[in-house]
Amino acid sequence: MPETTRWFIKASLVHLVLGTSVGIWQQIPGAAISGLSAVSMHLLVFGWLSQLIFGVAIWMFPVYSKEFPRGPEWISWGIFLALNSGLALRAIFEPLQGFAPTGVGSWMLVTSAFLQWLAGVAFVAILWPRVRGK
Repeated sequence: MPETTRWFIKASLVHLVLGTSVGIWQQIPGAAISGLSAVSMHLLVFGWLSQLIFGVAIWMFPVYSKEFPRGPEWISWGIFLALNSGLALRAIFEPLQGFAPTGVGSWMLVTSAFLQWLAGVAFVAILWPRVRGK
C-alpha cells in the first residue's frame, strides 16, 4: 500500500471519530454551538468519506506508467495537504463566524472551500489518465 494511501486512510479514520464526536456534542441539550453542525458534516463528508475514497482510488486504479504507477506522487501529497488544510480552516472558522462574524473569518471560509475544491480538481487530474480501457 503506498504511503499516501496510508495517510489518506488514517486521516479519514481520525475525521470519522472527530465528525461523529462533534455530531454527538451538538445533540447534548444546551451544548450546541453555532456552526458546529456544518463542521460535523464537513468532517464526515470531506474528511472521512472523500479521503477514504481518494486514498483507495489512488492505490487501486490502474497504473499511470511504469515510472509513476500512481501518477506524480507530489500531486497526491498536494491533494492530502489541500483537503486537510481546508478542513482545518473550516473547523476553526465556521464556529468563530457564528460567535463573531468578521471579514477575515469570511475569507478564511472562502479559502477553506477553495482548498477543498482544489483537492477535488487535483484528484480528478491524477485519476483521469488512469481511467481507460484495455
